[in-house]
Amino acid sequence: MNLESPKISVSKSPEHVFDFLSDVKNFESLMPENISKFEVLSEDSFVFALKGMPEIILKKKEVVPPNKIVLGAAGGKIDFSLICNITKLNETSSEVQLQFSGDFNPMMAMMIKGPISKFIETLATSIPKAI
Repeated sequence: MNLESPKISVSKSPEHVFDFLSDVKNFESLMPENISKFEVLSEDSFVFALKGMPEIILKKKEVVPPNKIVLGAAGGKIDFSLICNITKLNETSSEVQLQFSGDFNPMMAMMIKGPISKFIETLATSIPKAI
């Protein structure tokens, strides 16, 4: 299953956006209001939970400055990735798009498609306000 957030314009350079998203503690400021837990585990991993959902541990898997950061599930029963793509528009602005990629059975995919789509859209639209 592959989902994409809308492309979000940010009035910051790609390097600035990349530096912000590279620091996992900054993801707390992007989380939706229904977050019930957020904890930084190390400099490249964190755990979070939304109300009514299980805890999810995300860990930095790949970093390509200043254009891409890949966070992946660390442990748990489901394997998925959250990819942050940063595109330079000019010296002082960039565009960010989040992609969610996971291998789920059709029943699970049907159940989580809506909540995951809303979640990555919330993360993406929070970036300009948080930086």
